[in-house]
Amino acid sequence: MLKWFQALMPREDRFFPMFGRHAATLVAGAEALRDLLSGACPPAQGCDRIVRHEEEADAVTAEVLVAVRRSFITPFDRGDIKDLINAMDDSIDQMQKTAKAITIFEVTEFQPQMQAIGDLVVRASKLIAEAIDLLGSMKMNAARLNTITEEVINLEGQSDDLHDHGIKALFKDHGQASPMDYIVGAEIYDHLEKVLDRFEDVANRVSGILIESV
Repeated sequence: MLKWFQALMPREDRFFPMFGRHAATLVAGAEALRDLLSGACPPAQGCDRIVRHEEEADAVTAEVLVAVRRSFITPFDRGDIKDLINAMDDSIDQMQKTAKAITIFEVTEFQPQMQAIGDLVVRASKLIAEAIDLLGSMKMNAARLNTITEEVINLEGQSDDLHDHGIKALFKDHGQASPMDYIVGAEIYDHLEKVLDRFEDVANRVSGILIESV
């Protein structure tokens, strides 16, 4: 009965532009992280960019959570809205944690595997942004949304492989001669891998919403 009643009521669609704005910060943060790792910009500048985008994302997240409390009819379940925006925010928070570790340990050079993970982060962020853009018409875009979910999960698997190869290379290069370099490198790898983990969480949230709503 409640679902029938809600179907007759006008939807509160202002959430989708807010989701889109947050997704834009994910892409911008991911590109800043990639530029930092590739040497396209100085580490300090790259870290500052990531922090700035993380702060923008926090503001959008707060806006979404306020809107959830104040809206009578939401486009999908309130709990799903909160879980989705929080998962998105966790993704850019993890980028910020990565930048913080790089700053604390004053890392200025990054292994090829780290740079490759940075490329995966950008690809995943753009897939998530595409998925968020398609949420407004879930039924029409169900097939593409399912494909995006699979692609993000695949990228997370690739990041796991790069993480393992990178840790092995670190150990060969620094495990005996410079244990601290190994420890610091392993810490950076751990943070980078978690960025893809958080994107996978977002993809799973999108998949869950799709299952419940279509």
